[in-house]
Amino acid sequence: MLEFSGQQQNNKQQVAAAFSRAAETYDSVADFQRAVGARLLSLLPESICPAHIQQWLDLGCGTGYFCEHLQQRFASARGTGLDLAQGMLAFARTRCPDLSYICADAEQLPLQDNSQDLVFSSLALQWCTDFSKVLHEAHRVLKPGGVLLFSSLADGSLIELRRSWQAVDNATHVNQFRTLKRYQELTAASALQVLDLHCHTHIYHYAKVADLTHELKHLGADHLQDGRAPGLVSRQGLQRLLNAYEYYRQPQGLPATWQVVYGVLRKEG
Repeated sequence: MLEFSGQQQNNKQQVAAAFSRAAETYDSVADFQRAVGARLLSLLPESICPAHIQQWLDLGCGTGYFCEHLQQRFASARGTGLDLAQGMLAFARTRCPDLSYICADAEQLPLQDNSQDLVFSSLALQWCTDFSKVLHEAHRVLKPGGVLLFSSLADGSLIELRRSWQAVDNATHVNQFRTLKRYQELTAASALQVLDLHCHTHIYHYAKVADLTHELKHLGADHLQDGRAPGLVSRQGLQRLLNAYEYYRQPQGLPATWQVVYGVLRKEG
């Protein structure tokens, strides 16, 4: 794994550890992740046929679910799965043993220049501190004409849970993500050509708050980029959270909103 310094290194280690712990349970609760990845794959430009793809990279491949899909779609290509979490890579190897796997960070890819026809990344890049570095690295490793397909979480995700926690205390209990405007600024400033960049709202419903928090834990997404909120929540505090979330209840259940940015970028040439 690549080395980082100070707080950034600690945050990356926490992210990697959280997702490694979740490797065995991730797929059992990953309906949202699968829906987002499938939608992302559908955005691949029609001009790019399977014969054009000789080398692809799944950036933040997790358990390898979409490595399997990419391998099937681009059967004659060489594929690589890359993730920060060793536990996820170990699981991915059992799913797609014929691919290459690298434990590394999206901000410092240990790949050659102009080596990839496609970089696919679904719901991984929100954990990267410096998104401009990610875009720079994607541009570097893509061949001329190569495409970056990415999905990432945006501000407004889990807004119901965030607002409900405000009834308990002022601490940060829910991860915060970049705004759509910031994604627009960073992609526009990159060397990549922006073919498509938009935000799509996904809403899932749960019978009770515990079902949502259980899912987040099993996905490894219950950690905080800037550290956990201090201390344990009292029984009274937990009841205030539950009461506050009930305000959002709909006939289908308690909603959990995800704001997902979808991007299709191309390296010119």
